[in-house]
Amino acid sequence: MNAPVQPPIIRHVAAGQLCCDPVWEAAYKRFETPEQEITKFIARLRRFGFESLDRNSRIVEIFCGRGNGLVALEQMGFNNLEGVDLSDSLLEEYHGPAQLHLADCVDLPLESDAYDVVIVQGGLHHLPDMPTDLDGSLAGVRRILKPTGTFYVIEPWRTPFLVFAHAVTDRSIVRKLYAKGDALAVMTERERVTYDQWLGMPEVIRETFDRHFDIRSWTTSWGKLAAIGSPRKP
Repeated sequence: MNAPVQPPIIRHVAAGQLCCDPVWEAAYKRFETPEQEITKFIARLRRFGFESLDRNSRIVEIFCGRGNGLVALEQMGFNNLEGVDLSDSLLEEYHGPAQLHLADCVDLPLESDAYDVVIVQGGLHHLPDMPTDLDGSLAGVRRILKPTGTFYVIEPWRTPFLVFAHAVTDRSIVRKLYAKGDALAVMTERERVTYDQWLGMPEVIRETFDRHFDIRSWTTSWGKLAAIGSPRKP
């Protein structure tokens, strides 16, 4: 059987507008293999209840990076997939049938009322201008979702576990002996401003989400926020 044809990346931004950090991207690739990341994403999607969703649902992953979240969805049988990211080098690592968009997730260039599902797995904490960028990104997600659509969110969250994890991986001896810990430390260093900004305003983040979504689930544990929301009616 022939492999599905991979659609060309749709470019919505000029080269001068790209936002990518090769040092961060190299650390991200060292942090876990594609196979490990796909396995993690499948487990996460199952916890979100994706196994009960219609496999023809139109799904877009924002901040999709190298596309392993899309691969996880493909392996679960979903066949109407799109991804959005602002790094052309990461998008070019994806190989599959999903339609990719090189675009800014703060200003989503996608059609309104069109998607059954929007998912983000660790991208909102990269937004440079909080909470303005978060408000813009969530407004875009609400716009592109169908009234019956659902937004699924996984982002870092300041819990005791996260504080402990960073305290350990920031130690030089740990970084020398534990490659994954060193990769995490490098990523954190490179995104320090936006990362600390995100972790430092939990109430503002929740207020911004509440402005755009009816929150069905909001769980913070093991260093992660897991949220599910439906678009608020105008």
